[in-house]
Amino acid sequence: MRFKIASVVLLLVCFLFLGVLSGAIPAAPGGQIPWQSLSGQTAEQTVGPSPTGDPRPTAKLASTAKPAELAPSLTQPPSAAPTASARPTGAPRPTASARPAVPPSPAEEASPTPEPTPSAEPAAEDAPAQAVPAAVELWEPAARVVPTTITWTDPLDNDTDYAVSDGQALLGRDPAISLPGEGYQILIIHTHGTEAFTPDGDDQYQATADYRTTDTGHTVIQVGRALAAALEKQGLRVLLDTELYDWPSYNGSYTRCEQAIRQHLAQYPGIAMVIDLHRDALGDDELMYRPVAGGAAKDAAQIMFVIGTDANLEHPHWRDNLALALSLQGLAEEKYPHLMRPTLVSSYRYNQQLTRGSVLMEIGAAGNTLAEAVTAAELFADAVGPALAARIGV
Repeated sequence: MRFKIASVVLLLVCFLFLGVLSGAIPAAPGGQIPWQSLSGQTAEQTVGPSPTGDPRPTAKLASTAKPAELAPSLTQPPSAAPTASARPTGAPRPTASARPAVPPSPAEEASPTPEPTPSAEPAAEDAPAQAVPAAVELWEPAARVVPTTITWTDPLDNDTDYAVSDGQALLGRDPAISLPGEGYQILIIHTHGTEAFTPDGDDQYQATADYRTTDTGHTVIQVGRALAAALEKQGLRVLLDTELYDWPSYNGSYTRCEQAIRQHLAQYPGIAMVIDLHRDALGDDELMYRPVAGGAAKDAAQIMFVIGTDANLEHPHWRDNLALALSLQGLAEEKYPHLMRPTLVSSYRYNQQLTRGSVLMEIGAAGNTLAEAVTAAELFADAVGPALAARIGV
């Protein structure tokens, strides 16, 4: 009996052993037999979905290291992130928020950011939008223009301490000047070539400042053209300089103009008379005077000479210039009464030290129109031209 019981038990043990070997009976519920490598690392580990919810398929890791230790830190700068070749095989890629910014393409790196031009500073973010200016903005003066005629008995307005007592005696005399028979005889130049007039009719312009423009067709340079043409009709040869010596900088105008005069005199040594042609300004921002001749020259602006002296700087021949101005003043006044204003004698020399025949002429003022100034230039040339032509070759 005991033998039979032992045989049954032995038979049951054999069946159990055979069942385990055949796999019919599981050894442990829901798992695999943990085969350990010699290093103690798990040979195979199942990794589920990414903690960030990345829907990518599960991956197999050949290491027991944690994924967070293999992925780049979110606080690392892009340059410190591991390269693709340095990332361990099978490591999860960084999430979208952790990926470095896309680097610029080679073409983008080769094109530097353009620098702003010196005049174009960035506007403040809260600055109001600027209106786009019109293609052409014509200037309109704000001052009220008042016509006037300046009359005189004394031909001089002496602004110096010098006593000049022979003004009346010099009026209308033959010009004490000798003009060459060949080459240029007279130079007309403009220290302040941007000086303009009160817009009128077709004389409309863009202003660089009040009563100033770089459009020489509307400035004293246009008056110079008229004077040169009128003198040439009298048989005189005139060199006209139409450069702007007061633009873009007003300061230094006389220095630049002096250099130009010296160059002209060196190139054309026969030039005996230099006219620096300006226009005057009588008034202020609210009221501007318009000096007109009246009488037979009613459509002409008035003209004034300005003669410098040696009150401040060396100018040994200033009385020669004064005598020339007074002789021309008398001739013009005799033919066209009130065309001329008294000659202003000044402490400054206005580059007139360069010749014995240099004068500064103010034809009209800011309140005059360009047409009135042109008319004045033509009448002046008509009055003095014959006397100057008579001095050719003398």
